[in-house]
Amino acid sequence: MRLPALNDCPALNPAELSSATEDAVNELLREGESANTIASYRSALRYWAAWFVLRYGVNISLPLPASAVVQFIVDHAERTTAAGLRHELPKAIDDLLVKERFKGKPGPMALNTLVHRIAVLSKSHQLHDFKNPCQDPKVRELLAKTRRAYGKRGDIAHKQDAITREPLVAMLETCDDSLRGRRDRALLLFAWATGGRRRSEVTSADMKCLRRTGPDSLIYTLAHSKTNQNAADRPENQKPIEGQAAQALETWLRVSGISEGAIFRQVRKGGHLGAPLSPASVRDIVRDRARMAGLPEQFSAHSLRSGFVTEAAIQGVPLSDTMAMTGHRSVASVLGYFRATAGNKAAKLLG
Repeated sequence: MRLPALNDCPALNPAELSSATEDAVNELLREGESANTIASYRSALRYWAAWFVLRYGVNISLPLPASAVVQFIVDHAERTTAAGLRHELPKAIDDLLVKERFKGKPGPMALNTLVHRIAVLSKSHQLHDFKNPCQDPKVRELLAKTRRAYGKRGDIAHKQDAITREPLVAMLETCDDSLRGRRDRALLLFAWATGGRRRSEVTSADMKCLRRTGPDSLIYTLAHSKTNQNAADRPENQKPIEGQAAQALETWLRVSGISEGAIFRQVRKGGHLGAPLSPASVRDIVRDRARMAGLPEQFSAHSLRSGFVTEAAIQGVPLSDTMAMTGHRSVASVLGYFRATAGNKAAKLLG
């Protein structure tokens, strides 16, 4: 094919990426990741760098040898010995990592944290086209056997308690008629009744995605979520909001005067609206309202999601209807949010 040459647009070498192209690729990769994912990656890599320099006396540089990953695992994973459970991270290094705030507390890591940090290191090697030490057979076998050892000991990750209907009602009763109370009531009901929305989905909720369909009835279009990261146009993107959830949201919008932009915002002293809420603010609202309700359990914002799934099961809602609200496309994934409760009918088969 013959086309005229463009003098002001030099041809690229098809065998390699230009620096401008590499920058564009990195920008797209960053934009495509969620803020929480980027923050967790950054935290994991900071920890790797701090641990490495304290353990080996030199700054970290990729690629790492498989032996360093093996050392990382035995430093942070507990194993059973004749003297009891132990791990290999020297106390002096452990204490310094905590003091410099690379770790939250001394001692071995939670298994999920350890697995996540190995996965982040693996991803870093993949992105740089380096030989990946995390795929070394010795590393993979050690990590697999470590998981099995934790499972045999019954040392499994603790899942947050579910905010089912009863604790949710108790939390709602703490919300008074102040602007902050109206906001918190609308936020809790919106997050719970639309399928247990995640913190980032609550804080990114925007008026342009909300439409009224009748008295006490609205539809919220959730185009982008963790289960729909490509913003595919799916029927389950439409989340109906009805009854008291719709009433609470309508009341919040009316008293706050919000007609565009973020739905949930800061309430400052004097009743003035501030910037959109952060994901951490949603967590704090859930915890504060649970505490004010005198609930003994320790709830998190994610408890709204497990609570919705659990309550739907208790009330006999078809699983397909539940998944349409949560956005899950895998039965196994949605069942991971179910918490067995005293209301579980399967526990009463003998009457």
